[in-house]
Amino acid sequence: MRDAAETTAGIEVVTFGCRLNIVESEAIRRAASAAGRAVVVVNTCAVTGEAVRQARQTIRRLARENPEANIVVTGCAAQIDPARFAGMPEVFRVVGNGEKTRPETWTNLASAPRVGVAPAGDMRGAANFSVDSLAGQTRAFVEVQNGCDHRCTFCVIPLGRGPSRSATVEHVVGQTRRLAENGYREVVLTGVDITSWGGDLAGAPKLGTLVREILRAAPEIARLRLSSIDCIEADDGLLDVVANEPRFMPHLHLSLQAGDDLVLKRMKRRHGRGEAIEFCRKIRDARPDMIFGADIIAGFPTETEEMFARSLDLVDECGLTHLHVFPFSPREGAPAARMPQVPREVARERAARLRAKGEQALRAHLDRQTGRRIEVLAERGGTGRARDFTLARTPDAAPGAFIEATVAGHDGRALLLA
Repeated sequence: MRDAAETTAGIEVVTFGCRLNIVESEAIRRAASAAGRAVVVVNTCAVTGEAVRQARQTIRRLARENPEANIVVTGCAAQIDPARFAGMPEVFRVVGNGEKTRPETWTNLASAPRVGVAPAGDMRGAANFSVDSLAGQTRAFVEVQNGCDHRCTFCVIPLGRGPSRSATVEHVVGQTRRLAENGYREVVLTGVDITSWGGDLAGAPKLGTLVREILRAAPEIARLRLSSIDCIEADDGLLDVVANEPRFMPHLHLSLQAGDDLVLKRMKRRHGRGEAIEFCRKIRDARPDMIFGADIIAGFPTETEEMFARSLDLVDECGLTHLHVFPFSPREGAPAARMPQVPREVARERAARLRAKGEQALRAHLDRQTGRRIEVLAERGGTGRARDFTLARTPDAAPGAFIEATVAGHDGRALLLA
C-alpha cells in the first residue's frame, strides 16, 4: 500500500510498505538533495503481489502527470526483480536496496548504469546513515537492524534485504538522541527481524540491552516502542524492560502468522501455537495493561478449515486487539508458492472472517476504555495514539502535542475524547 509522498526541492519520494522504508526514504531524500538531483523516487515493497502492482501503477501515473520526470525505482520489489522495472519505459534508473541510501549513488546517478542492483547476499552493515527528522512524521522511526537470516516459506524479504545485520549501540543511541533534541518524544525501533539484533556484533548483545541503553541515554524520550517482534526470540532483558519500564509503551506487535502448529511448521516459523499463547499470558501477567497486535496470514497453502479455525481462536487465546490480516499471496522465489494452494476466493473469504474477528476484538477493547483517563500523542490528520497504541480522535490538537483526556466513547475504530 502506498504510505507517503513527500516533496522537497525538486525531489519527490513515494514510499510503500514498512516503517523501515519510511526511514530509508528520508535518507534517500537527503542524499538526493545534497547531490542536487531533481528526481521522483519510488521506494517499493515486495511483501505481496498487490504491493508490487500498486508500485507499477504509481510509476505509470507519475509519468503521466510529469512526462519529463526522472523516475528512480528502488526498494524490495526493485531489488528482487530489477528487470521488471527496468522494462518499464517510464523508469529512468533502478537502484538496489544496498545502494539507495548511499550518497555516492545519487551523486553519480546521471552516469550510472540504468540498473544498479548488487546481489542481496552482498549487503553489509545496517543504518549507515543518520537522519535528525522524518518529514511528515510525529513519531520517529530508528533503524536498528536490517535483513533476515530466517527463511519462512511464504516470505521473499530476505531476497530483498539480504542477511541480518545490526546497527551498533552507539549509532542507535546517537540517532535517538538527535531525534530527541529535535523535539521527537516517541521513538519506534524498526527493522526486518529486530529480535535478532546484536547477533552479528561483538559479544552478541541482545535487544533488551539496546532498549535499556536507549532509555538510559535519552531521558527526553517519553515513549519507546518496537515495530514488530518474534515472541520466541524475546530475551529476558527485553521482557524485564517490557514489564518494568514505564517509558516502554504497553503495546507489542507480534509476528504470529498462524494459529495451527502444522501450518506454522510448513511456514518454517520458530514458534508453536502454545508458545505464542504462553508468551502473551506471561507478558500480561507482568504488565496487565499490555495490548497485543499481530500479523496473521489466511489461506496459507494446505490450510484446511479446521486449521484456519485455530487462527480465529488465537485472537481470543492471545487476547489480540490490533490485527494485520493478509490473504496468502504466492511470491515467486518463496517455497510456499510451490505448495498446494488454497483457492484464492477461499483465502480472501477466510481473511474477511479473520478481519471481522479482529474488528470484534477491537470494539470490545474500545468499549472497555470509556470513562478512563488516557494520554494521547496527537498526530497529523486529526488522530493520535494512546500509550497502548489505540487510535483516538484529536481534531483540535497540534501534531506532536500530548493530550490528557477522559474517554467519552468510540466510533468503532477510534476513541472519542471528552
